[in-house]
Amino acid sequence: MLRRRHVIPLGVFALFATVAPVLAGPPLLCHPFDIGDARSLPWGPDWSQGRSDYNVANLVADTAAILTPTAPVIVRMETLRRAALYASLDGTVARQLLQSLNARATAAERAGNSSPATAMALFDAGYLTETYRQISDLGRSSGWGTRSATIAGVIGKANGRSFMDRTIALRPDDGAIQFAAALVAASTDRSAYQQHAAKAREGASKDPLLAKNIKQLT
Repeated sequence: MLRRRHVIPLGVFALFATVAPVLAGPPLLCHPFDIGDARSLPWGPDWSQGRSDYNVANLVADTAAILTPTAPVIVRMETLRRAALYASLDGTVARQLLQSLNARATAAERAGNSSPATAMALFDAGYLTETYRQISDLGRSSGWGTRSATIAGVIGKANGRSFMDRTIALRPDDGAIQFAAALVAASTDRSAYQQHAAKAREGASKDPLLAKNIKQLT
């Protein structure tokens, strides 16, 4: 496990500030989400440091146990942020985690229902893919070379945005999903970022956890 704080060079921060200058660094990674007392994976003192005693072999099962259909979107975002960072330590686990969430999303869609559980399954698969993408984009940044290469090898050309779009189609008025979509679009599509951010701000008054985290868009 990591035992020191990793510094991301200015060049990488600039990459993620191109579209949404208010966001410093990879927005799905560098900014832990405030989930209050909600259950998530065990974690350490800063954004990149998990628990050194955490057994990564348990990651897939532990993540699935937290991502129940009723778990709030913000809790899902923080859990997937932690899971992605843990997974970057072990390519086999990283692949298993992504395959597990993709399989769940595919099964939900094939069942042909538009329940909240289906929307959340699609969300989890898309959000993890995009979080992996941001780890892979760190490239050879200080302390990240091996972990970035591990994740890049797992995701290949996978695109989580299509999962996110299908999630939004099922739950267009969910402010927390719009918040997540804004952060996903932040480094690539300024117009999409602004549209999703506006809808997220509109929904913040209805979602206490979203209200705690909406400042990440300001």
